[in-house]
Amino acid sequence: MKLFDSELKVMSVLWREGDSTAKHVSDILKDEVGWNINTTYTVIKKCIKKGAIERVEPNFLCRALVSKEQVQASETDELIDRIYDGSADMLFASLLSRKALSKEQIGKLKRIVEEGK
Repeated sequence: MKLFDSELKVMSVLWREGDSTAKHVSDILKDEVGWNINTTYTVIKKCIKKGAIERVEPNFLCRALVSKEQVQASETDELIDRIYDGSADMLFASLLSRKALSKEQIGKLKRIVEEGK
């Protein structure tokens, strides 16, 4: 499932807040990004159509049907395929060459590699 930036903003609210009314999501996004209620409702409806959100009555309650981890995994897979020709090690090397890591971060990465995750 491909979610665009605007849809990710809505999903982020639901992942952070849990099940919420569309009005509550709209109020949060008005404060965070300046959206009006119509913009938020339009994006919520797009997410419903994609199967990312379920609408539950009463009160237009929104429930996330995909987890943040699922979306992150999907987006990461797409990035690896599209930009790095399917090579996760090239992505990893690119990331490491751009930012200095602490000994703790390096140790954590070593453990992840050793565990095969």
